[in-house]
Amino acid sequence: MAESGYEIQMAQRFRGFLPVVVDVETGGFNSETDALLEVAAVLLTLDRDGILTRGETIRVHVEPFTGANIEPEALEITGIDPTHPLRPALPEKDALMRVFREVRRAVRDTECNRAVLVGHNASFDLGFINAAVARNEIKRNPFHPFSCFDTATLGGVAFGQTVLARAIDAAGIEWDASQAHSAAYDAEKTADLFCLIVNKFRDIHAESISKARTNR
Repeated sequence: MAESGYEIQMAQRFRGFLPVVVDVETGGFNSETDALLEVAAVLLTLDRDGILTRGETIRVHVEPFTGANIEPEALEITGIDPTHPLRPALPEKDALMRVFREVRRAVRDTECNRAVLVGHNASFDLGFINAAVARNEIKRNPFHPFSCFDTATLGGVAFGQTVLARAIDAAGIEWDASQAHSAAYDAEKTADLFCLIVNKFRDIHAESISKARTNR
């Protein structure tokens, strides 16, 4: 059972890290050569009882960088038309800076030290973010450069499923396949999955806090 009166702040829950759920939509699988087309970041909130929930979603459409490769098969999956005149895309650096500004604010407000990316097959999303940061010489990247939380791994442990849609279904979370492969939708569903799994460990974490206090 959880400790009576258990209270926890975000800065304590993940050792000073603020988990931020990120999903990117791209023009292919190579972060160095293929276009970054959409980025969504979902902020998370932690109440005093240690329950993690989904908060604000930041979504940006991104202009392909000069010389970027875009595979037609990737566009068929995402449904993105990079040349559509009504697509509100920003230059890559501006798009990232908009997302990073909100993430830095959340890091500051929660008194955390740094953000850590949460993603489904997180190394893919982090790879594209890191490549874009390097390409645009961005100095203030709020995300840890290599640490991440991967819901493909967590979903495999918790539900025996590593595919996002299947893990979502196993977790009892609503899934609309027609909205999949939108950065915002996938990030929000990944956030719901991450929160559900983290909350299952709430009592275990509370007990560890209680033991640490007892052993002081």
